[in-house]
Amino acid sequence: MTDSTTRHVSATLEGTVSGRTRLELQLALPDLPGLRVDERLSVLLDGDTVEPVEAVTAHGNRVHVVEGAEGRLSVSYTATATGQSEPLQVTEADRILYTRPSRYVDSDRLLGFANKQFGKRTSRSANDLLLDVAAWVGSHLSYLPGSSRPTDGASDTLVMGAGVCRDYAHLVIALLRALDTPARLVAVYAPGCDPMDFHAVTEAAVDGEWRAVDATLLAPRQSLLRISTGRDAADTAFLTNFGGRLTLEQSTVTAVVDGDLPVDDTQAAVLLG
Repeated sequence: MTDSTTRHVSATLEGTVSGRTRLELQLALPDLPGLRVDERLSVLLDGDTVEPVEAVTAHGNRVHVVEGAEGRLSVSYTATATGQSEPLQVTEADRILYTRPSRYVDSDRLLGFANKQFGKRTSRSANDLLLDVAAWVGSHLSYLPGSSRPTDGASDTLVMGAGVCRDYAHLVIALLRALDTPARLVAVYAPGCDPMDFHAVTEAAVDGEWRAVDATLLAPRQSLLRISTGRDAADTAFLTNFGGRLTLEQSTVTAVVDGDLPVDDTQAAVLLG
């Protein structure tokens, strides 16, 4: 991808909110140096426009909050992004946060398995380890929608041997953390993804950079657009509600790139932009 690359993304959500609730939306692209974004977010409740309050998390995610929501919900987000964001550097705080177990990444339960399967980290470079783990997960899991539960963590996925993109990412992250490599989950818009939907990939700390791998191989990494970043899917959910009942009836995601999709060399180092 070049600095002039243009990508067009959108997400629409339709549903019903019963009982007054707090809605948190994570659909918008983050504000990153080097990436130029033209966007529009619309939130309707029973046909009336609602102006959400934007909050930026410690991860840099943009969360749009709607307080006291109730009724028929319609959400639409569209964005055109041009260029590439500047690479994100790995900080000392990142090394602390993203090496510890988290809600869906129970890396402490996989210490023995990871070391037996991949050996000690000191026996290979961080980049080789990243590629080895991603390739192993990709070859040992079956991509099977509906095979996993929203509460499943990485160890559950390892036992089941199947899942969707977030399950693949959680297992890659867990194995890397078990091998003392900082790793995190990134929710992305993914041009070329089939089936098209919100997508999840892994970023790992290699030589001071956050390098991306996608064990599913569903979309070229070079065209991915970051939505949100976190310890696991608990930090990156596109829609969360507190207090009432939310019935999501329909969601549609699109992501395309001007021109041809890049060809992804799985051995190449890719930094998300």
